[in-house]
Amino acid sequence: MAARLGALAASGLYRRRQHRQSPPPAVPGNMSSALANAVCQRCQAHFAPAERIVNSNGELYHEHCFVCAQCFRPFPEGLFYEFEGRKYCEHDFQMLFAPCCGSCGEFIIGRVIKAMNNNWHPGCFRCELCDIELADLGFVKNAGRHLCRPCHNREKAKGLGKYVCQRCHLVIDEQPLMFKNDAYHPDHFSCTHCGKELTAEARELKGELYCLPCHDKMGVPICGACRRPIEGRVVNALGKQWHVEHFVCAKCEKPFLGHRHYEKKGLAYCETHYNQLFGDVCYNCSHVIEGDVVSALNKAWCVSCFSCSTCNSKLTLKNKFVEFDMKPVCKRCYEKFPLELKKRLKKLSELAARKAHPKSPGLNST
Repeated sequence: MAARLGALAASGLYRRRQHRQSPPPAVPGNMSSALANAVCQRCQAHFAPAERIVNSNGELYHEHCFVCAQCFRPFPEGLFYEFEGRKYCEHDFQMLFAPCCGSCGEFIIGRVIKAMNNNWHPGCFRCELCDIELADLGFVKNAGRHLCRPCHNREKAKGLGKYVCQRCHLVIDEQPLMFKNDAYHPDHFSCTHCGKELTAEARELKGELYCLPCHDKMGVPICGACRRPIEGRVVNALGKQWHVEHFVCAKCEKPFLGHRHYEKKGLAYCETHYNQLFGDVCYNCSHVIEGDVVSALNKAWCVSCFSCSTCNSKLTLKNKFVEFDMKPVCKRCYEKFPLELKKRLKKLSELAARKAHPKSPGLNST
């Protein structure tokens, strides 16, 4: 049975449903006669006129007939599994049809891996040495263990007192060529790109070996701080490229990790230390404000940058504006907003005003 149900969920052989009972809907007169002639799918008896009827995918049941085909009890929370035309509660379905995983011991609903005289969840069938999933890779039986092929080859080489090639993962019968404590077949110690034999100047990138010219031609970015190749995410700033963890504030040396930074004389600063050292920073253009500062919405703005975020018309503190998404919106654009949005903004501004001035609440507009 377990083999036949190996891919039970994917094949559609069973359906998992959740039924929520509800009172029978009111029906027109021309349908009442049809319901009067309807019979229960299980007991084939008719329904009483005011009786509650369970409708499961077009099949009608008495409430007391809509039960598990194994234990004859109602389905907990209306949840059932349907298999070969019969409905089961979750517990009985698992007990009757679902195999148990040889690793975690839980029932397997869905894809089943059959190996080593046992059943496994795909995620539980792993190499016993490196823990990689084997469901889609295949495995080798080694001393009663299920191993991936690279681990099997390493174990085999260890037993023979030999090395395993890092390129092909096979046992090296002849004298190996060593590079950074890794062994290679002599003919496999070659550039992945051009195929030339490598020397001690070989470079490794994402598990592959390259000669120095090919490595340089690949355009691998070099970190502006540590001067080492960047293989993962790259930060482009100050005309250079950086490891994420090496692009830091020049004052506190904390990584920005994607947060906004501010540049001054070829150095990067976090907002806190930039303000401490150089003054206000415009919220819009992120540059130091050299002239007059517009202070609004708890932010600093250049005079030329303080404008309506919708129509870009210039604003001053004498203009009426409303805060929307932490930016100013002029009165003309605000009037075009949907009524519900204006009500919500008005309510938020009143709440903010009450917090700031408990005795004199009002709209947060200037």
